[in-house]
Amino acid sequence: MSMNCSSDKSRCKAKCLRMAVMIAVGIAALGWLVMLLWNWLMPSLFMGAQQVDYCQALGILLLSKILFGNCHGHGRCHGRHQQWENMSPEEREQMKGHFKSRWSKWCSSNKAKDNSNDNVESGTASHGE
Repeated sequence: MSMNCSSDKSRCKAKCLRMAVMIAVGIAALGWLVMLLWNWLMPSLFMGAQQVDYCQALGILLLSKILFGNCHGHGRCHGRHQQWENMSPEEREQMKGHFKSRWSKWCSSNKAKDNSNDNVESGTASHGE
């Protein structure tokens, strides 16, 4: 049973588009939240602080991401780096393969799968020879 490549491509495009829309909505929601929190807290906490608009809130969000990075202040990045350093080369390759298989499902071509299915159906699949 072979898959129709054109339907796989349209499904892949739909998944990628859905993911892009979800990311954009998430960023927009975070910007809105930063704006609300800033406008609620900062003018009352600091005498000279002014309210910000939505674009300024997105700028604050981006600036905080640049300044504070992905570690979230808990040292988790250092722990992950240390864990990676303690892995054997085989464990690293296994971890890389795990992430490749996990993330390549979003927009990868299924041609290799289709070819292997066609080979099995026709009886020409090689079994590690």
